[in-house]
Amino acid sequence: MNTSLRRGSFALVLVGSTLGMLTACFPLVMGGAVVTGMVATDRRTTGTVVEDEGIELRSASRIRENVGERGHINVTSYNRQVLLTGEVASAQDKQLAEQIVTGVDNVRNIVNELSVLGNSTLTQRSSDSLVTGRVKAALLDAKDLHTNAFKITTERGTVYVMGRVTAREAARATDLISATSGVQRVVRILETISEDELARLTSTAPKEAAKQ
Repeated sequence: MNTSLRRGSFALVLVGSTLGMLTACFPLVMGGAVVTGMVATDRRTTGTVVEDEGIELRSASRIRENVGERGHINVTSYNRQVLLTGEVASAQDKQLAEQIVTGVDNVRNIVNELSVLGNSTLTQRSSDSLVTGRVKAALLDAKDLHTNAFKITTERGTVYVMGRVTAREAARATDLISATSGVQRVVRILETISEDELARLTSTAPKEAAKQ
């Protein structure tokens, strides 16, 4: 894959914008489950991490009940903002998924990236998993970034990046991800924090870890 063609090709989705378009697909994949040991270095509060996991579980269950095998839907929640990716059979199912997630407790915003297409193949999903792994490895190797500040989802070569980061971190991560093999596009769904807030979060992380 020619990564030079992909570099710099990204879309920015601003947190707080009214993005209510959703799409539905199945099977449902829980995005970015957080293990307990990582909570201390996560930039969300512990309560928010738990809420995000609950949002993913409830959304997935309800979509499964109402959409069934008419689509393949990935549900990812970060800081109570829900990203829907995947494929659905019709515009009606896309709207249905939106309505379902809107009714889930604690959801504050929805980014609907579902496509009205045939379900992705196992080969495509395996390829997306490999891309996600490469992206996470690239972020981990970057000494100037905190990997746990990002939540990564890949669908048909498009990498969706969620997190709470500074403008500097967002730009740096975008460059790294765009240069990763297999990445066709980068969509940023990021909440921007100041460098001062980052310093505060970094300084309190060791204290939070000690409490775990």
